[in-house]
Amino acid sequence: MTALCVLGLLAQKRLITLSTRPIDAQKATEAVKVAYAAIGLEQPEIIICSSPRDVCLQIFNLFKHDRNRLGNNLDREWMSPVGEFASPGLWQYEFDRMTIELEADSTLSSLMNELVESYVRSEQTERNVFPNPLSSLKSPETPTTLFKEIYLNQWYISSLGVNISQKAQEILRSQKLLFEHCGWIFAFEKICAVCDRPRYLRFDSQNRLHAEGEPAIEFADGWNFYYYHGVRLPENYGKFHPNQWQSQWLLTEENAEVRRVLIEGIGYDRICQELSAKKIDSWQEYALLQIDNADIEPICLLKMTCPSTGFIHALRVPPNLASAREAIGWVNWDIDPEEFSVQT
Repeated sequence: MTALCVLGLLAQKRLITLSTRPIDAQKATEAVKVAYAAIGLEQPEIIICSSPRDVCLQIFNLFKHDRNRLGNNLDREWMSPVGEFASPGLWQYEFDRMTIELEADSTLSSLMNELVESYVRSEQTERNVFPNPLSSLKSPETPTTLFKEIYLNQWYISSLGVNISQKAQEILRSQKLLFEHCGWIFAFEKICAVCDRPRYLRFDSQNRLHAEGEPAIEFADGWNFYYYHGVRLPENYGKFHPNQWQSQWLLTEENAEVRRVLIEGIGYDRICQELSAKKIDSWQEYALLQIDNADIEPICLLKMTCPSTGFIHALRVPPNLASAREAIGWVNWDIDPEEFSVQT
């Protein structure tokens, strides 16, 4: 595959897989019809859904009332039309060496599974006999999986000189249509649910899901999730800007990763001032503080008050340190504070 072709595919991938533009229901419907025809199936009932949650709700209702209406899970019947002609090792190397930026697909897959499992638990709580639909909802086609197959198939053809049949050409064409016009695809023999794209996807400079005071992922029906530099936050934290986060939340939050994010967002300086930190030891303008709570590991902070401005700086240090001088040494790569004379 030529370098120009690779760059063109990557640009298209970046444009579509991270797109928040609503799908065109008519074009999505036509794309699904072409895909089903390419693999020899009759046209399914096509459902356009506003979010993965909407997909789950509709599929759950079908499982409850008319399971036969779904038919079997296609399980990627239209994928890899020319894959049997090439060595998996070759194409995997070719694909792995490409630069692929972070996307929301894997995150949404995880969230969808959580959603399905919560519905199953709620049904079991109500003592309803309900089949577990996880196997039928697994492996949806996403823009990323479709892009991978399109790229690999084109690489087979251009780099290995593979001649493909008319049927394989039709499948490849259907892949491109699905990639261009659909979001997530939940394909069954008789029904195909197409999920609309999210209305918002927000990232930080390192391509991690991130937003401050608003959802990082948000769909048209309101299904949304909050993230702070890639860490998922409960709504009761995420809906506030970090400037509004409260130090008191640290005393009750049990999730260590969420606590770390809260500390990062609030800042040790505010934590020192807003929580009743106990002074363990002091040395010159430094103080070793500890915030105790029976439910979490103690938070130990090295606080320094600037003599000229009175501004407080604070750094977290290990909880096993017993003195301010020991904490200063830990911050400065085990150099004793007496050995450096410049202090601010």
